[in-house]
Amino acid sequence: MSERAAPFYCPYCGDEDLFPNETGHGAWECRACNRAFQLKYLGLLARGVRSESAGSAGGDGI
Repeated sequence: MSERAAPFYCPYCGDEDLFPNETGHGAWECRACNRAFQLKYLGLLARGVRSESAGSAGGDGI
């Protein structure tokens, strides 16, 4: 099992002064703006994510 992923910045103020919050898994606190937030992984999309350039690297298929 790997360590939990940490956010790089606060979603409210953009500061990087983040620490794990004691309320539970995925909870973080920003000491710059004094806010607490929680991140949660919902899962993979059934259809996946497609970009418009996927599979069209050559353009004409030659």
